[in-house]
Amino acid sequence: MLIEFTVAAIAKEASIKTNLEQFLVVLSVSLTVATASRIFSWFRAIPYTLLLVIVGLGLSFIDVRLVNLSPELILEIFLPPLLFEAAWNIRWRELKANLVPVVLFAIVGVIISVLGTALALSQFSALSLPTALLVGACLSATDPVSVVALFRELGASKRLTTIMEGESLFNDGVAVVAFVLLVGIPLGIDEFSLPGTVARFLAVVGIGMGIGGLIGFGISYLTQRFDLPLVEQSLTLVSAYGTYLITEELGGSGVIGVVTVGAILGNFGSRIGMNPRTRLLVSEFWDFLAFFVNSIVFLLIGDQIQFASLGDSLGLIAIAILAVLGTRLVGIFGLGALSNWVSNSDLNYREQTILWWGGLRGSVAIALALSVPVVLSDRQEIIDIVFGVVLFTLLVQGLSTQFLLEKLDLIGDQPLRQEYSELLARRTALKRVLDYLKTLDDAPEVDPEFYRYEQELVKGQLASLEETIAQQQRQYPQLRSLDMEQLRERLLDIEADTYAEMIRAGRLSKDLSPLLQQILAAASEPEAN
Repeated sequence: MLIEFTVAAIAKEASIKTNLEQFLVVLSVSLTVATASRIFSWFRAIPYTLLLVIVGLGLSFIDVRLVNLSPELILEIFLPPLLFEAAWNIRWRELKANLVPVVLFAIVGVIISVLGTALALSQFSALSLPTALLVGACLSATDPVSVVALFRELGASKRLTTIMEGESLFNDGVAVVAFVLLVGIPLGIDEFSLPGTVARFLAVVGIGMGIGGLIGFGISYLTQRFDLPLVEQSLTLVSAYGTYLITEELGGSGVIGVVTVGAILGNFGSRIGMNPRTRLLVSEFWDFLAFFVNSIVFLLIGDQIQFASLGDSLGLIAIAILAVLGTRLVGIFGLGALSNWVSNSDLNYREQTILWWGGLRGSVAIALALSVPVVLSDRQEIIDIVFGVVLFTLLVQGLSTQFLLEKLDLIGDQPLRQEYSELLARRTALKRVLDYLKTLDDAPEVDPEFYRYEQELVKGQLASLEETIAQQQRQYPQLRSLDMEQLRERLLDIEADTYAEMIRAGRLSKDLSPLLQQILAAASEPEAN
């Protein structure tokens, strides 16, 4: 008995060591690719996530397998931080302004994608309708990480980035819920009933939003009572994983729960419970974690491709690609027109075109396909179809998005505006430094000659910045509109920060809706008319 226990312990220890070695290899390859994409100029045109997929494909082609990709690993370990980081960074003010198209694309768009893809596969292939519905659910989740990164790098409009990112955030949750509701049908466990399916959908989403809201607001008010940056950072990490696990355990959507808690903490909790330094620290932590997780996930996607199996399913993959592109075309342009009519969102055809082409599929689609029960006879076909479509969207659509942005003239002067914004930010920072140096006049512990010398250095740099800003304004008069936009943003931030200070001081029991935003919006309507 003792010998058996010892052998089992040694085997377990060897397994742990092997897993750690595999993880180290994956991490080393991922970081090498990510670093090379920043160092070598010929790689910079390709988003590093796509480079990781290409490297993974190369390793797969020579039959070098880094690690077994488990769906539970993605769903329970990788997915929460990716969703939380995106929800933390999305600004409610910007999302609210584009809420109608985001909700339409994320909910109605998913329904169109699931049904359209399923009908195409069931009509033009030997797949049964229940199996085709599962494929449609897997492929309805967009994952445009590389496209959003490209938008930011090239300076595409903030609205386009917000819509793309907002849609991806919410449709991941809707797609996962749709998959969970449909997975029992081809197994004969469940029968499709529209009223029953809608009721289950609302229950799963409601539980996710409820638990996410409860945890999000709870942590927001908890962090008001202390100022411990590392503790507050740890709480955000615990909230991401804790919300996912608790919500799944209670029968809700963990994805919806994580998105809800991330949006609340990023837009409400970080204002009322964190000072600016802590907020920056937490944001930098989540930026690193998202980079870290994305580096691993996209490499493993390429690494897990089975070329022989994909070759046997090329016909199914081709049908699925056309169906995915067709249903997204109908969804984006049809729902875009509806959004323009309902909310005056003014999404033009160029923006709709890039939203259509930029709807890539990625880690969520792969995880859902791999989580199909082994007992389902068509499981391998589902996996092959999803992997094939994901590869097409990442390598064909992903690599051609920059070309399309340039052809549609959606970059415009955004890089120039970004450069100008950075100049304005530096000017503001140096003015604050000067204001602080002025307070040292009466500080006996500081050598007057030293701080005057520092003051002159800052003044010289500030004068140089002022000259550069003035030159930019003379050369590009349209940049003056950015000054007015930033002033409005600053006024809105002052109002929100004031309410947050009053909540922290106990003078307010809840956050107030912004009044200034309504005033500015009302004042701009007559100007537009």
